[in-house]
Amino acid sequence: MPGTSCKDAIKNFETKSGQVAVEATEVKLMCQIPPIDKMDDSLNQLEACQRLSLSTNAIERMIALPKLKSLRILSLGRNNIKRIMALEDVGATLEELWISYNQIEKLDGLQPCVKLSVLYMSNNKIKAWDELGKVAQLPEIKTVLFVGNPIYGEKTKEENAPYVVKRIPQIETVDGKMISP
Repeated sequence: MPGTSCKDAIKNFETKSGQVAVEATEVKLMCQIPPIDKMDDSLNQLEACQRLSLSTNAIERMIALPKLKSLRILSLGRNNIKRIMALEDVGATLEELWISYNQIEKLDGLQPCVKLSVLYMSNNKIKAWDELGKVAQLPEIKTVLFVGNPIYGEKTKEENAPYVVKRIPQIETVDGKMISP
């Protein structure tokens, strides 16, 4: 059975919410039945959108969103995404990326996100501590969530926090806990 297209999901959103999607600042396209299996160009009509949620679908690949010039929060948790990519067009405004519960092994693709302050990355497939150094290059990063990744092994999030701070020194909150000097 084919998945729900983004175009149809947007129509569903308008029907359920009573809002016009192109004017909405928050668009929720999560938990579609059948699930959205790929992002498509119809998302680019959401030019007023500041918060876009595509969580709990079956999306495998991120696409460029060149017309979403106001996007601040992008929620892609609980999908099948393997790579962070195509953030160049939203990198100047994106403040939060919620991408937990996917299949991501590497933290490449975040470099364009110069305003990113929150990265929720729990329950992915990050195996190498060196990957966290890529997050340290983000000038505004303050909050990260990495619990549930293979790098944590058998240790608790509290035991792993110093390893995260060592690689991302400017961080203020790790796995929901404030970092003290």
